[in-house]
Amino acid sequence: MEEVYGAVIFDMDGVIVHTASQHFVAWRKLFTEMGRGLSEKEFRGIFGRRNQEILRHILGDKLSDIQVEELGQRKEVYYRDLMRGEVRAAPGFMPLFDSLRDDEFKIAVGTSAPRQNVELILGELGIRNQLDAVVTAGDVTRGKPDPEVFLLAAQWCGVDPRRCVVFEDAVAGIQAARAAGMRCVGIGKMDITQADLVVNGLDKITTSIVKSLLDGTGRKGE
Repeated sequence: MEEVYGAVIFDMDGVIVHTASQHFVAWRKLFTEMGRGLSEKEFRGIFGRRNQEILRHILGDKLSDIQVEELGQRKEVYYRDLMRGEVRAAPGFMPLFDSLRDDEFKIAVGTSAPRQNVELILGELGIRNQLDAVVTAGDVTRGKPDPEVFLLAAQWCGVDPRRCVVFEDAVAGIQAARAAGMRCVGIGKMDITQADLVVNGLDKITTSIVKSLLDGTGRKGE
């Protein structure tokens, strides 16, 4: 059996790539077509959740499941049109990714995004075939803060959840990681103080820091 130090599971939007502005534009376009606006404050409150949850939260329960599915798909078409050919890795991601690959870690993505979006992003970054697991919205029945997405990523990597470190930028993602029994690094300036470590960006992270979290010597802070 292959010996690994542990696994690192990356959320995608806001961690591997910064795509909040494109998601906002896509959602706003969809809601405008429906005669409803979307403020940046509203968007910040829903970003990172699954499409079904977002649409139900904004529009209520008046839509059928088929309508929710169709609207979600339309929004993702708008999003992919904005992203195609414009994908750029977040600062620090590629050096960290390469370092982890060289240092006995399995690497996975665990995201609430649809499979088509994920394949587009990872394909344009040129890392799809180097990942040990990719778990998307369609692979789970429960979204974050439920831990299912991260537990499935650990399972597909063949790594005990207690030997996994999650990188997240949203409160729901942090809660999901903790519920999975995993260590978690919070990225950004949101209220992610439940994380084991909070940093402004991936350029602040080294494999030594990841190992210290798994070994119980890592500390909170920047």
